[in-house]
Amino acid sequence: MAPTEAEQHPRMALALAAHDASGRVTPIRISRRDTGDDDVSIQVLYCGICHSDLHTVKNEWRTAIYPVVPGHEIAGLVTEVGKNVTKFSVGDKVGVGCMANTCQSCESCEEGLENYCSKITFTYNSHDRDGTITYGGYSDMVVVNQRFVIRFPEGMPLDKGAPLLCAGITVYTPMKYHGLNQPGKHIGIIGLGGLGHVAVKFAKAFGMRVTVISTSPEKREEAVEKLGADAFVVSSDASQMKAAKGTMHGIINTASASMSMYPYLALLKPQGKMILLGLPEKPLQISAFSLVSGGKTMAGSCMGSIRDTQEMMDFAAKHELTADIEVVDAEDVNDALERLAKGDVRYRFVIDVGNIIVAA
Repeated sequence: MAPTEAEQHPRMALALAAHDASGRVTPIRISRRDTGDDDVSIQVLYCGICHSDLHTVKNEWRTAIYPVVPGHEIAGLVTEVGKNVTKFSVGDKVGVGCMANTCQSCESCEEGLENYCSKITFTYNSHDRDGTITYGGYSDMVVVNQRFVIRFPEGMPLDKGAPLLCAGITVYTPMKYHGLNQPGKHIGIIGLGGLGHVAVKFAKAFGMRVTVISTSPEKREEAVEKLGADAFVVSSDASQMKAAKGTMHGIINTASASMSMYPYLALLKPQGKMILLGLPEKPLQISAFSLVSGGKTMAGSCMGSIRDTQEMMDFAAKHELTADIEVVDAEDVNDALERLAKGDVRYRFVIDVGNIIVAA
């Protein structure tokens, strides 16, 4: 008889879990594995709330494996390490992002791009190598293979740094690999939410000229005065879009809305690039002429490798770059999820995970 999950994972932990497509989370006790030879055990102190969490707990992507314990922007302290662990010690400040394991033998893994491994194990709502289901950071502790643990650089706060483990690396990676990190180049950022606001910060840290493109005119002051964007374009204003036509070397598209790509592709210079990060439910509306006639590129990008994530965190610390957050207690997570669904957050909710014990 195959061992039960409790036999495979004998350590008990407190967590917040969704049990159905209502998406509401409630306290639950879950099991975690003992610290293996290559593992790092982490006391979770903070966990960001990503829009992916909302999609998953509501089963909007039809992938939920209930109970779902979300959370892949995990920050905390090392409490125990396995005998083969050499990079981390008890007391270290560390984080865990979107991945908990990969096959470590495919072409993507061997090239250091394990985020594209076809057998990737996500930090939550995923089948682990031992057949159990992974639980995320809405929990007071996690156990993770050392390969997938990120060191928090000196000076990087755990709460404001946690969202960089997903939002930060998701925007950093396409900028790096598509040449959109070169000083003096002009980049457009579509959307000013959890991803968009850190995209602006990274682009400015790279020394780029940044234009935020948004459907919300009221975000102009925030984008320019607070986040440091050089310009702001309201996408529904034809005159503003016309004035920006053909001026951008690249666009980072963080929007998840289904929309026509034609007016946005028109903003690109010849051979410009638009990188898609959002996941609209409906197919995109794209004219082949808008790509072919200008030799333009449309590409996608998903998360980032562990190597690039550590590089991103070190770069962010050097430039004192963090996410803008609102910290919430465990008992307020459902309210935060409802507000997130309405876009009522500037710009990332982060759970004070220590309060899970109080909620339970």
